[in-house]
Amino acid sequence: MTTKQKLVLIDGNSILYRAFFALPLLSNDKGVYTNAVFGFTKMLLKVLADEKPTHMLVAFDAGKTTFRHNTFKDYKGGRQKTPPELSEQFHLVKEVLEASLIKHYQLEQYEADDIIGTLVKQAVNAGVEVQVISGDKDMLQLVSEQTNVQITKKGLSEVDVYTPAFLYEKLELRADQIIDMKALMGDSSDNVPGVPGVGEKTAIKLLKQFGTLDDIYHNLDQVSGKKLKEKLVEHKESAFMSKALVTINQHSPIEIGLADVTYSGNQSSKLLPLFKELGFQSLISTISSDDDQANEQAELSKLEVVRVDAIKQIPFTGHESFVVEMVEDNYHNATIIGFAIANEKENYFISTDTALASDDFKQWLEDPTMNKITFDSKQVTVALLRYGIKVKGLTFDLLLTSYLINPSENNHDIPAISHRLGYEAVLYDEEVYGKGAKLTIPEEPKLADHLARKAKALYILKEKAETILKDNQQVELLKELELPLAVILGGMEATGVAVDREQLEVMQVELKDRLAAIEQEVHQLAGEAFNLNSPKQLGPILFEKLELPVIKKTKTGYSTSADVLEQLADKHPIIEKLLLYRQLGKLQSTYIEGLLKVIHQDGKIHTRFNQALTQTGRLSSIDPNLQNIPIRLEEGRKIRKAFIPSEQDWLIFAADYSQIELRVLAHIANDDKLITAFQEDRDIHTQTAMDVFHVAAEQVDSLMRRQAKAVNFGIVYGISDYGLSQNLGITRKEAKAFIDRYLESYPGVQAYMKDIVVQAKQDGYVTTLMQRRRYLPEISSRNFNLRSFAERTAMNTPIQGSAADIIKKAMLHLSEAIKNQGLQSRLLLQVHDELILEAPKEEIDILKKLVPETMEQAVKLAVPLKVDYAYGESWYDAK
Repeated sequence: MTTKQKLVLIDGNSILYRAFFALPLLSNDKGVYTNAVFGFTKMLLKVLADEKPTHMLVAFDAGKTTFRHNTFKDYKGGRQKTPPELSEQFHLVKEVLEASLIKHYQLEQYEADDIIGTLVKQAVNAGVEVQVISGDKDMLQLVSEQTNVQITKKGLSEVDVYTPAFLYEKLELRADQIIDMKALMGDSSDNVPGVPGVGEKTAIKLLKQFGTLDDIYHNLDQVSGKKLKEKLVEHKESAFMSKALVTINQHSPIEIGLADVTYSGNQSSKLLPLFKELGFQSLISTISSDDDQANEQAELSKLEVVRVDAIKQIPFTGHESFVVEMVEDNYHNATIIGFAIANEKENYFISTDTALASDDFKQWLEDPTMNKITFDSKQVTVALLRYGIKVKGLTFDLLLTSYLINPSENNHDIPAISHRLGYEAVLYDEEVYGKGAKLTIPEEPKLADHLARKAKALYILKEKAETILKDNQQVELLKELELPLAVILGGMEATGVAVDREQLEVMQVELKDRLAAIEQEVHQLAGEAFNLNSPKQLGPILFEKLELPVIKKTKTGYSTSADVLEQLADKHPIIEKLLLYRQLGKLQSTYIEGLLKVIHQDGKIHTRFNQALTQTGRLSSIDPNLQNIPIRLEEGRKIRKAFIPSEQDWLIFAADYSQIELRVLAHIANDDKLITAFQEDRDIHTQTAMDVFHVAAEQVDSLMRRQAKAVNFGIVYGISDYGLSQNLGITRKEAKAFIDRYLESYPGVQAYMKDIVVQAKQDGYVTTLMQRRRYLPEISSRNFNLRSFAERTAMNTPIQGSAADIIKKAMLHLSEAIKNQGLQSRLLLQVHDELILEAPKEEIDILKKLVPETMEQAVKLAVPLKVDYAYGESWYDAK
């Protein structure tokens, strides 16, 4: 029995355009745009599954000029230029096709339609069934009993499949009449003129009456409507020229035939790594056939795993890699499901019970002379501290290394890093455990294999990853900063910070009453009761009843977003109340209720610091996020009252760097004026106001100082004239003049801002003082907005990143100083430029000298670092 042959032809340009505009502008972790490729590939996989073609081709346009331009030089004139974000994706689509073993083809002077039409004719003559896929209705002229044409409608999600019957049902025309219909009505997208004033309905009516374009012109006297008749007569030449333009050339001189576009249904070994590189995680499971999986498993099966029943069985060499496996995110209470160790001799799996019951295992972990290669040292530290084990000898961390190599990568787990570094013999966790509600722990043989592979990957990849670090001059950054910091952060997380639950509950009640009172005030101002949290109810109140100016509308009505309300702040007293209501509501739900949910049984909050997340090197925190507790409102600041010492007769001690980013800017920019101001300990905002407004210190008023402060901090973040105008409530012209005067006053800063952008374009990245890198793929983009953002990022990353490095170094030095002096004081939190400790009252006098001195001496800059400190019964009091 012979297999029924089926040819699938895809209009590459048309589908790629549809995909691009149907999906939001996505990019992978390297900043490469991928939305069009993703949409195209998703559609392609569905087509392969549904149609099961024996032959397949994707046709592309070869260029802007075709043989049709000889007929009409303005053909396709007026088309908008292809967005560069789309142009950059064409070669990626072709890579996907090549990896899928699907032929793609283009021909100079001809369009994709012509290639498709010519192959349709060949296939029909050979008795092969054809499916054409496009977003262009010109293709409907190819419909026949053997040829279906699938036209995509909304994006790529909705399609119409045209057969002769369906075509007649939709348009009451035959396929051969489509050309004449398009000749009459023209096509604005291709600048095909047609007959002006004749649309689709009129064209169909004429063709139903007369049959063809020729017949219409042979029977013009029978055309009803004087104006229509006149238009047809006047534009006869245009109609027949348009027919030539819209007719697909089914005799194109293509150099391929049916035999060249056979499709085997297989995929090359390049497809899986390509999907991983593009970040198409959701598509990976759809591409591996049973054979592929079998081959992959055969490849994976080569690893031998020794199951360890007694730790003495492992001949430790002093250079082992080490995996602690947990599948839950929060390692403060996650279950350890197994351990794995690898060295040059073997790959070992140890069950959790065996490992944690073994004194030999604990002894090995706590031995600083036994070097350990691991992944996420902080997680390992915290997880094992729960069992009284203080891990030592952590000499290499693949997570931190991968993060330092490229912080813009969004997946730093062991399999992702391994695949990026060319080691494929480890599966993704989703392939082993599943995900979401389907997450399950496999039987021990499979679990042991997976963990051993991870340990093996750590062991094998250390050398390669270290080589990259050396090339980047980042070995010291890992070994002297991030790795020791991971252990300190782990200790801080395990210690936790004590929280006064009763205090939070009291605040919860107070805020609830306050919100109810504000709600009543809003109702009085509105003259009626309504749901403040419902935009549908709030919109009519503001913009119809109170007749406030409409700023913005949405599909469902009036916009009542925060930025809209802020623009209306001076229009009616109800706005101020609404803004306050929202701010307090967020405090209540996100922070007070949020904090109450994450208090552990020991009465403490154990946050997790993200050490490998931000692209600047700054730490952030989750569960809960302690970096973003709002402190502009007094009610927000009061939340800090709930953070208290964990011991009686102890106090909270807080120290923060004063204007650290501006000091770093002065150093990096080597600006004489800024350096002198800091060296002489002047008020930097007053000094800036003096320099920009050309006034003496005593003439600087509060408004001048506020504007100078906004520019000072704005410059650090690469602020634009628009951003500054919004901050200060001034015009863009005034803001631009202000920035220009600032840069004239500080030529070193101006030179730095220009030079760093040039350097970033040359290198593709910027670095901090300690060689932390941030790659900027958009720095040379043709898209103005993307390029501008990258340029601002180039300016501010060295400043923010260096400030982050400095506070990290200060944490190391302070932790060491506390240990060396035998103090009981301990670090609890790091929040932005602030370090929070708890200490016995009798150690406060020591900390008052030790903490600022240590922090100020963390690094040596051209300007002095300055640290302010305070202490009290709570974090709120330590201000």
